[in-house]
Amino acid sequence: MAGKIFYRERIKYTDGAQMPRYMLVAVHDLNLKVYGQHLRMSELKAIASATGADLVALPRGEHSGHKRLEALQAKAT
Repeated sequence: MAGKIFYRERIKYTDGAQMPRYMLVAVHDLNLKVYGQHLRMSELKAIASATGADLVALPRGEHSGHKRLEALQAKAT
């Protein structure tokens, strides 16, 4: 059985930023040590293909922080 790598998009990501966009959340049924928390999609895909794992994107909840972040950005302008 293949393992699973769960990830989600970061809250504070801005378009064009030179920062990793995705956050690794959990790993299931893999003997894998991960030392970085924020990764790029190409890095996640490379890890998944090397380990034979499936990538699983976690859905955003209603209270994910985006509304608060948008309110702070609107207040700053």
